[in-house]
Amino acid sequence: MVIRQRAIQAEDKQERHHAILDAAARLLARSPDRIANMADVADEAGLAKGTVYLYFPSKEELLLAVHERNIDGFFRALSARLARDEPVRIADVLALTHEHIVEPPLFLPLAARCFGLMGQSIPPEHFPQLKPGAGLALLRHSYALILGLWQMSGAVICPMSDGPGGPPPALAYTYPEELDRALLALWNGTIAGGAQ
Repeated sequence: MVIRQRAIQAEDKQERHHAILDAAARLLARSPDRIANMADVADEAGLAKGTVYLYFPSKEELLLAVHERNIDGFFRALSARLARDEPVRIADVLALTHEHIVEPPLFLPLAARCFGLMGQSIPPEHFPQLKPGAGLALLRHSYALILGLWQMSGAVICPMSDGPGGPPPALAYTYPEELDRALLALWNGTIAGGAQ
C-alpha cells in the first residue's frame, strides 16, 4: 500500500473522494455479500484509514455515496435524453434502465442494501404528456418496480425457495424480460391514462 500525502487543493480532494468511492466499488464487486470495512477501503485506495473517515464518517455513508454515484449516472443519462427536443420514448427509458441499472452487477445489490438509508432525489420532470407531479411519481414507481422485481427474482436468496437455485418454478421468471413487461405496462398505462 502506498499512502499518499494529504490533499490540500479542491481538485486533489475531489480526486481523493473519487478514489475512495472507486475502491469501495471494487471491493463490493469482488465480494457483493460482504460490506468492506473502512480499513479495507483505505488499503484498496492506498490511503490511511483516518483519511477515509475524513471523507466518509461511517461505512453506511460510504455505501450511500457509491450508490448515489451510480444513481447519478442513470439520472444524468436520463436528463440528457430528456433535454432533446423530441418526445421521450418508452424504449429510450428502458434502454437507459438496462444500461445503468439492470446490467451493472453492483447496482441492484447495492440499491437493495441502501434502500432504507437513502433519501431519494429525483430531477425535475420533463414529461409534457403527464400532469404536474405525475412524472416524479412515475419515476418513483419505476424505481420501486425495478428493485422489487429484482428482489423477487432468483438473483437474491428467496425465503420460499426449494433450496439452492432460487424460487419454485411457479414463481420463477427471467428478470430482464419480466422487468421490460412490467415497465412497459406501467409507462403505457400511466401515459394512456393521462397521468393520474
